[in-house]
Amino acid sequence: MKTKEPLPTPTVTIERKNLDVLFSALIKNGYNVIGPTVREGAIVYDLITASNNMPVGYTQEQNAGKYKLVKHGDQSVFGFNTAPLSWKKFLHPPTLELCHSHRDRNSVTITTPKIEPQKHAFVGVRPCDLAAISVLDKVFIASPYTDVGYQARRSDVFIVAVNCGQAAGTCFCVSMQTGPGATKGFDIALTEIIEKDRHYFVAEPGTDQGETILKSVPHKEANIYELKAAESQLENTAEQMGRKVDTTNIAELLTNNSDHARWQEVAKRCLTCGNCTMVCPTCFCSTIEDVTDLSGDNASRIRKWDSCFTLGFSYIHGGSIRSSVMSRYRQWLTHKFSSWHHQFGTSGCVGCGRCITWCPVAIDVTEELKAIRSNEQTNPSTKSTKEKQ
Repeated sequence: MKTKEPLPTPTVTIERKNLDVLFSALIKNGYNVIGPTVREGAIVYDLITASNNMPVGYTQEQNAGKYKLVKHGDQSVFGFNTAPLSWKKFLHPPTLELCHSHRDRNSVTITTPKIEPQKHAFVGVRPCDLAAISVLDKVFIASPYTDVGYQARRSDVFIVAVNCGQAAGTCFCVSMQTGPGATKGFDIALTEIIEKDRHYFVAEPGTDQGETILKSVPHKEANIYELKAAESQLENTAEQMGRKVDTTNIAELLTNNSDHARWQEVAKRCLTCGNCTMVCPTCFCSTIEDVTDLSGDNASRIRKWDSCFTLGFSYIHGGSIRSSVMSRYRQWLTHKFSSWHHQFGTSGCVGCGRCITWCPVAIDVTEELKAIRSNEQTNPSTKSTKEKQ
């Protein structure tokens, strides 16, 4: 007898008034809910308990070197794009004590902080940031050297993704094939729909846990009209991209153009402030610092975020490997779009556009890549044997 295949889990709709029931269900299941909220003129991710904590009615104006939070004119819950800082800070903390030592008269005791298991629900994760979390998973978990702290923090994260209803001026997720719709890596994916007389969410479960949570929320199976509305919204968003990148052979393009004149041009503008790496959802560079108290009896080893733009990052005995601004910018952009593929099998860029928005001198990576492609200056040493013949 042929085994009957299970029916696919249906996509459902949730009315806006029932969004808080979703929050309650997550909290009831032991999750600390982290989502977007407004603080100091920007959208940040922090602990929230209900939808009234969220940036209802807000959106953002983003362009190269520009960010402004403004009222949207409607009551959209997710009418904004990405927050300045990503979800990375909850999985790969900016500052982390690795170990602590205490000296008394007869001995030295060294302890490592216990990693307390915590259940976090990330609400409002954009598709580009979903892709970024996947990249970090490859770096910290799937690589030969697992970061046990990251693995512990990542192990019990429930993700409520939100498909994008509009693109920012600096978005280019379509070029990087990471959005505007979520395809994997979520427990629940929401698409917010606002009509003249109705405000609702099309909700798709991505895991068994997501399906279980959805059962706790009043819903009904989505009809063809509602599914078409969600699909149409994603198509419109894809057409609104503020930026685009030609990714054809991009890894080879940068590898073969390490001596391109454009590197010197961008170096004249770059402040090496590190803003782009701080806001990037996939940059993971860090440094180690040892600190002691005045008595010398207590010391801690601390890991902190660092940036390949700092002069000391590549310092070894005798000096820094990358002493020029040009070499540091080239290292960052080439790693992000080229050598990352060789290390982790994926691009280090997800097209979120944060590095463009938060660069104080408005350097635009999409323009830099376009400039190199439009006037390739291939290094003689990288030409293939066939080309030389």
